[in-house]
Amino acid sequence: MQLRVFTEPQQGATYDDLLAVARRTEEAGFDAFFRSDHYLAMGGDGLPGPTDAWVTLGGLARETSRIRLGTLMSAATFRLPGPLAISVAQVDQMSGGRVELGLGSGWYEAEHTAYGIPFPSLGERFDRYEEQLEIVTGLWSTPVGRTYDFAGRHHRLEGSPALPKPVQAGGVPVIVGGRGKRRTPALAARYAAEFNVPFASVAENAELFERVRQACADAGRDPASIVFSTALVLCAGRDEAELARRAEAIGRDVDDLRAHGAAGTPAEVVDVLGPTGRRGRAGSTCSSSTSPTSTTWTWWPRRWAPSWARRGQAGAGTRAAPARSRAGTSSARTAGEVLRSGRTSHPSLASATAGPPVLASATTL
Repeated sequence: MQLRVFTEPQQGATYDDLLAVARRTEEAGFDAFFRSDHYLAMGGDGLPGPTDAWVTLGGLARETSRIRLGTLMSAATFRLPGPLAISVAQVDQMSGGRVELGLGSGWYEAEHTAYGIPFPSLGERFDRYEEQLEIVTGLWSTPVGRTYDFAGRHHRLEGSPALPKPVQAGGVPVIVGGRGKRRTPALAARYAAEFNVPFASVAENAELFERVRQACADAGRDPASIVFSTALVLCAGRDEAELARRAEAIGRDVDDLRAHGAAGTPAEVVDVLGPTGRRGRAGSTCSSSTSPTSTTWTWWPRRWAPSWARRGQAGAGTRAAPARSRAGTSSARTAGEVLRSGRTSHPSLASATAGPPVLASATTL
């Protein structure tokens, strides 16, 4: 099982905050650093204000050396597909091939209104999203020296040189997700390296994963070739008092966390993550062909962050890891070893992943 840090910087974080967490992510032996792609806080003032996801990841690409980097999820409404493909390919090159693109249809109307971004109906957003997946992956897969053309209802490309190319062979892994029962599984089967379900029960995960497996079979794709992942709220403490203090710090009820997330002592958390991981296909985290299971921990704004995330800003990364390497080790104990050992000063939210790379969306189709 992989352990990945996921952050929500729209709630209040600077680039320096994110850099500190990314460095600690790498030092502590986690597998990846992901961030949301939002421009407006969901409750609270969000000070000092939002940061752009791909500008942030471009910076982190040069400041880290091993961990994978990506979004959960970038909204298709935020960027045109051609410029998005260019930006992500450039960040992939800057990182030495460590980037993953989580792409969704977009759902948070208030942030669109606040920053003048068009927010069409759900049906149109999903249509645009589908075209964006086709264009981004099509640009990356077009051979060098060839041109790419696309004529859709919402986007048209003519004679595109389809450059630059990502470092990773076959393009940057795409993450698709959500609870949609019809179009979402079909899109995951066609475009995704990973399918992600946000904050659902083990039973709901199993149902949604099975829909994607069936969609893969219907499309003639081996279901074992896709990674399956889920997001879980995680809050751990050495004892009930520490657990209650940490739950209060993130504004959550302990009983609710235990019922719907991964909460309790480290042993209790492992008991939750074990069955969750088995819903996916376990395998070596070093191989992109074995559908590994992974867990992504979420980081809160600085004033709520655990001590390990607030400590020291030093420790710049060197150059990047090989393309598509989804794991690795560090001189520190791995995050899994830390969790099992009882040291629980880790971030307070988690998301678990199993299968090839791609991210989550909040669509309902």
